[in-house]
Amino acid sequence: MKKFMDKDFLLTSETAKKLFAACQDEPIFDWHCHLSPKEIYENKTPADLTELWLAGDHYKWRAMRSLGISEKYITGDAPSYEKFKAWAGAMPYLIGNPLYHWTHLELQRYFGICEPLSPKTCEMIWNKSKEMIAAGGFEPRALIEKSNVVCVATTDDPADSLEYHKLIAADKSFSCKVIPAYRPDKAIAIENPTFVPWLGALSERVGRGIDTYDEMKKALCERMDFFKEMGCRASDQALAAVPYVPATEEELAAIFKKGAAGEALTEREIDAYKTDMLVFLGREYHRRGFAMEIHIGAMRNNNTAMFKKLGPDTGFDSIDDLPSARGLSRILDALAVTEQLPKTILFTLNPIMNYMLGSMLGNFQNDDAPCKVQFGSGWWFNDNIDGMNAQLRAFMNLGAVSKFVGMITDSRSFLSYPRHEYFRRILCELIGELVENGEYPYDEETLFEIVRGVSFRNARDYFGL
Repeated sequence: MKKFMDKDFLLTSETAKKLFAACQDEPIFDWHCHLSPKEIYENKTPADLTELWLAGDHYKWRAMRSLGISEKYITGDAPSYEKFKAWAGAMPYLIGNPLYHWTHLELQRYFGICEPLSPKTCEMIWNKSKEMIAAGGFEPRALIEKSNVVCVATTDDPADSLEYHKLIAADKSFSCKVIPAYRPDKAIAIENPTFVPWLGALSERVGRGIDTYDEMKKALCERMDFFKEMGCRASDQALAAVPYVPATEEELAAIFKKGAAGEALTEREIDAYKTDMLVFLGREYHRRGFAMEIHIGAMRNNNTAMFKKLGPDTGFDSIDDLPSARGLSRILDALAVTEQLPKTILFTLNPIMNYMLGSMLGNFQNDDAPCKVQFGSGWWFNDNIDGMNAQLRAFMNLGAVSKFVGMITDSRSFLSYPRHEYFRRILCELIGELVENGEYPYDEETLFEIVRGVSFRNARDYFGL
């Protein structure tokens, strides 16, 4: 029996252990996350582990609900220690869940606590962690620097002011770069009730009225230029499915007019608008050197009652199974045919699509960059051992995983960086297995180059950090 989560956690072969030793100290480029630039700038000391761990973490909330824990101890008004105690009580029953591994990696790496969290150890861990937090070193910037993060790319709406990015950039005492990533989801989702108020916010940001589709596109381009000035290197668009419905300029102008007035749109009108927006955005990203991330397959806000009570991003999303292959192919082709396809990273929340996306990559590669079209890492419901292995194997079978840009944190927590270690262990175990099975030679120089590349260096080079 192996010791619980020791130095060889998830590493079963000597080759895997050597590979992990070669890449474990590589820096982290957190190129897709949901950290708050405001919190990074203000750099406040957290009150306790509940604030660090449970506030805003819908992964944990979802698990607690599955165990029948009252909402009072999840998003409710229970005292901080009682919420922590509820999480400690949940821990022993999350066997096989990545939350179990993440929780204990965080306890080990940031607090030096190797005992498993449970009702038996709850009070000891609470007291020790609270004492350490009070002593300092758990502010957002300290945690980022301790985690060896060299750059954080936050997720930002085109209408955002980026005021905190400016303030952070002016503070030379902080070693980590904090840059925006352009996320125009509210511009794309014309069918949502958020579209009209968002359009008003964009209008206010650019200082003029936006009454036509062309005027909105112009405003989006202005914001892209500002984001580029602030160091932006990537964009992100989230879609349940990728449509492709071509339409004329006249049709699109009329669709926009209806959407801006808050009128109901047909499914065809919605898909036509989204098609044009995706092609337009892709061309503008190419012009500015932004990579284009496309996240496919989230079905959001499934529980109407809880959405009304708590709002979005509170643990009531799941995997969608809408088709995307043809729409995605036509969008990428429309960009490639005019030589305006930007660097592109394709993510799927539905692992059934792994081989579809993995095979799509090869259709649009060229000599602009190694693996210009990338297969994004196992994400959200797939950032676990099985999900990461499935994504890596599909990438290996269908592409050049040695040029993979690697793991994303995709988190709102400043304690989430051990997820990169988790990924690196899974990667090294998988590659070590290939070597141990005689499927790849033990060429140490090349193997070390591959695992170091996937851990950090490929992303650094791909995004031009």
